[in-house]
Amino acid sequence: MAELPGQARVVIIGGGAVGVSSLYHLAKAGWTDCVLLEKNELTSGSTWHAAGNVPTFSSSWSLMNMQRYSAELYRGLAEEVGYPMNYHVTGSIRLAHGRERMREFQRAKGMGRYQGMELDTIGPDEIRSRYPFIETHELEGALYDPNDGDIDPAQLTQALAKGARDMGATIVRFCPVTAVRRERGEWVVTTEKGEIRCEKVVNAAGYRAAEVGRLFGRDVPMMVMSHQYILFDEIPELKAWSEGAGRKLPLVRDVDTSYYLRQEKYGMNLGPYERNCRAHWATPDDPMPEDFSFQLYPDDLERLEWYLNDAVARVPILGTAGLSKVINGPIPYAPDGNPLIGPMPGVPDAFEACVFTFGIAQAGGAGKVLAEWVTEGATEWDMWSCDPRRFTSFAADRDYAVAKGMEVYGHEYAIHFPRHAWPAGRGRKLSPIHDRIAALGAQFGAYNGWERANWYAHEGDDISEEATQTFDRDGPWFARIREECHAVRDAAGILDLPGFSRFRVQGDGARDWLSSLITGAVPKPRRIGLAYFADDKGRIQTEMSVMALAEDFFFLSPPRWPSSTISNGCRITCRLMLRFRFRTSPMRFRARSSPGRHRARSCGR
Repeated sequence: MAELPGQARVVIIGGGAVGVSSLYHLAKAGWTDCVLLEKNELTSGSTWHAAGNVPTFSSSWSLMNMQRYSAELYRGLAEEVGYPMNYHVTGSIRLAHGRERMREFQRAKGMGRYQGMELDTIGPDEIRSRYPFIETHELEGALYDPNDGDIDPAQLTQALAKGARDMGATIVRFCPVTAVRRERGEWVVTTEKGEIRCEKVVNAAGYRAAEVGRLFGRDVPMMVMSHQYILFDEIPELKAWSEGAGRKLPLVRDVDTSYYLRQEKYGMNLGPYERNCRAHWATPDDPMPEDFSFQLYPDDLERLEWYLNDAVARVPILGTAGLSKVINGPIPYAPDGNPLIGPMPGVPDAFEACVFTFGIAQAGGAGKVLAEWVTEGATEWDMWSCDPRRFTSFAADRDYAVAKGMEVYGHEYAIHFPRHAWPAGRGRKLSPIHDRIAALGAQFGAYNGWERANWYAHEGDDISEEATQTFDRDGPWFARIREECHAVRDAAGILDLPGFSRFRVQGDGARDWLSSLITGAVPKPRRIGLAYFADDKGRIQTEMSVMALAEDFFFLSPPRWPSSTISNGCRITCRLMLRFRFRTSPMRFRARSSPGRHRARSCGR
């Protein structure tokens, strides 16, 4: 067993698939003087009981990138590091019960094709040809992914560990971290085996990430869900087909019903994401145990009965199999279901690579991204959807994190429509005139906890949640936003922008400094312009509206203006959050519309 060194360049806390992948990719980047500390044995957290599915599908560009990279890495990893792995690339069939799901699949297909993946949409007849045991009742079609598959999570982690060790990295097991402190620009990590100093530290502690975060004074926004899957005994009919075909069935995901069904040797593995889900360690009366290594929760089969019956109707041979084992273990969830990977907010030289709900599928890509953050200070892909800084302090509230985590889990396979807002955890932050806005018919969306108007309904408009569960652009919002665009174009409007940051830049040289950060010209005094901020590689990082009050006095407002304004026909006045007035003519606005959305941009003086 490796001894604890006294010094390292990077210390990673947590020895699951993501932590070990981070170590592997740091070593691959040439940072071989790195150490991983694991409280127990490698994989003792969520990794050891994970089902090991490796999908590439996602409705998120950044997650699809990570999962695509993972699948590509895993295909050659065993040979690269000299460690055998059970990795089966079986392909998958993701079922669609209706038109809107097929539209989601078309969108995912477009993203995947752009990234070089051969995703395809297929009809009911082709579903049956690829999966002979399936019933195709009530199906519109499916998304077929030839690169989907499954892997042994423990073997994957050990292969990454071997690769990291072979390149010079160190793994110290059975070495719990008990404290951290900052000394002379370095981190000092205290463990039961002594202290280790390092330049940078990474929280990769999985479902124990909040516990590790508190050592840094950081409240990690997360909760822990109970996730169950069922293993079934051998099915003779499936065995005969598999031996005859010399291959495994593709993995089936009935996403509208909310489960996956995978061939496991000659049996089956059924994994539902049930609406009647359960959180664990969610109250002060139910604290997380000091050690839950290699442990499971008691079975809770009543929650799965409906999903099991539906799966048997879809694949009848499942009904002939006996139940072999139930796995019920902890998996972490952030309030939006995405992992936390990137700089630890407010903490210097500290990073997070944790709260991975699909850690096996994303571990390869996560290690790549984490290594880029640490070694280069930026990532190849746009990773804002996973950046820990996307949340502010309200998201770490226990009740909020639990409510959102359960909502995400219960709708894990739900379609994420562009105008649909999930109801849990709403109303966390309200603007001073929220009630007045609501009285005008405002239909709100949640933006980092703030309730902000998306559009304004008239009497008789369909404002039900169901009305927003569509990709169609011609809902009631379309006409209302068009009316707002015309009102603002032809007269004037006032924006209520709760939740936006404002930056005041003032002093000698402010104009030259700002000019060095943006790609265009800084607006002249008493004018407003849109500025794009690029990184050292010329990639656009963000945009801001720059308001020049004087030669060296600016207000900066960040991106994503809301898709709605309060027009002058609303008979309401309010104070702008930025308290200044232009002494020239009133500001003029230009309406710029895009499909289904509207943004008002100030382009005058």
